[in-house]
Amino acid sequence: MKSILFGTVLAVSALAATTGAEAKGCLKGAAVGGLAGHVAGHGVLGAAAGCVVGRHQANKRDRQQQQVQQPAR
Repeated sequence: MKSILFGTVLAVSALAATTGAEAKGCLKGAAVGGLAGHVAGHGVLGAAAGCVVGRHQANKRDRQQQQVQQPAR
């Protein structure tokens, strides 16, 4: 099972390296999701879902920071 988890982390890392800045939040989410999925018996699905959720949260955080930085008109 460790090899599956390691393979998942390796695959997500390679994907993140090729996409550059778009991977923001994906690695952290994939690591957490992969660990949770591993415990539930679905490591790869957990990592994929974690990546999606992590990316969504990073985008949401970026939008909130942009709204704070822009003065109200």
